[in-house]
Amino acid sequence: MESNIPHLLRRIDLAIIGAGPHALTLVTHLLQKRQKIRPRITVFDPSGKWMSQWEQQFAALEIPHLRSPAVHHCDPNPFALRKFAESRGNEFFPPYDLPGTRLFNNFSQDIIRRWDLENIVVSEKVIRIQPLRNPLLSRFRLWLDSGKSIMARRVVLATGSSQLQIPDWVNQINANYPQDRLIHSQAIDLRNLHLAGERVLIIGGGLTSGHLAVGAISRGAEVQISIRRKMQEKIFDADAGWLGPKYLRGFFAEPDFAKRFAMIQQARNGGSMTPAMGIKLRQQVRGGKLRILENTQVVKAQWIDNHWLVKFPDGKYECDRIWLSTGTYFDVNSEPLLKEIIGAYPIPVVNGLPILDDNLGWHGCSLFIMGGLAALQIGPTARNLSGARMASEKMLKAIIKSNIVQNQAKSA
Repeated sequence: MESNIPHLLRRIDLAIIGAGPHALTLVTHLLQKRQKIRPRITVFDPSGKWMSQWEQQFAALEIPHLRSPAVHHCDPNPFALRKFAESRGNEFFPPYDLPGTRLFNNFSQDIIRRWDLENIVVSEKVIRIQPLRNPLLSRFRLWLDSGKSIMARRVVLATGSSQLQIPDWVNQINANYPQDRLIHSQAIDLRNLHLAGERVLIIGGGLTSGHLAVGAISRGAEVQISIRRKMQEKIFDADAGWLGPKYLRGFFAEPDFAKRFAMIQQARNGGSMTPAMGIKLRQQVRGGKLRILENTQVVKAQWIDNHWLVKFPDGKYECDRIWLSTGTYFDVNSEPLLKEIIGAYPIPVVNGLPILDDNLGWHGCSLFIMGGLAALQIGPTARNLSGARMASEKMLKAIIKSNIVQNQAKSA
């Protein structure tokens, strides 16, 4: 949808901020339950397209396939991807038939076409959510970076809302250095790089580090991966038991949210490689192109004579680039869009995660949260595709019920 907001959109019923997999999952689940809700939904994303950032990140890191099995996607029917891929069986990867990136992207576009969602996304960036107190209905004014503003009755935040995790030693570097020589993994696009003869230091032991290492080596670089503990190998980033009642029953029964947070941390337990990536990396180690340094951390990094001198507790390493594959974290107090919401409707926060209601609603107003910030209500997979489905199912009742109540009030 064009960025100039039509007059009719200056006051909308349900605003969804973000057009990634969580937002797409929510919209398809809503429409499955209530087709009539379609004209009431407006999605805001700077790209103006569904799944734009998702596709960009997978392409930038040259990720060949997903880490989630084929039942995890944005359509309400868990078997829809299987049906879509009946003639494309060679695009599933072992183990557990993980869908290839191209297949998943094609399927996501098919979801958008089947549910007629091409024109539901407005190419505007929401830069501020202003709560407006109303004696009858909680309303919001959404301020856009184009300078316009829009009134919304209900808002869903589905942007991901994570903060980059930057090691302390980075902030202690006092010399000026080229910005592309020390960069977080989220800003790396392997497709644009020529690395022949360069040395690259990758910090972090998660799957992204593996993709970066493979991509850099294929471009002629020598790579060292530095991990603060021993490299872990897991098929999924959290045990499959977290996808159903096996573990979730105990999680939801725990009334102490600090204990829930500890359960989430223990379940995810930092970054890990898949066994398939572990095999690839060990092949590169044997070939002399990769070194994996475990149980160590950077002490200091200095930019000297156009290269990095990196100090570890037991030695030094010289390199041309440092890539921070240190992940992200979630802190509701660091999310700019929620600043005024927190001020107007303060709620308890545990280690950066808000305590939402059972429908993922913010207590006191009609704002809903999806993704990692909803982990205390969803569990360790809140940020994943499976978490998007669980979040959508929790939010459906509240969103549809309030829609029915509104319609009844209008007709009364």
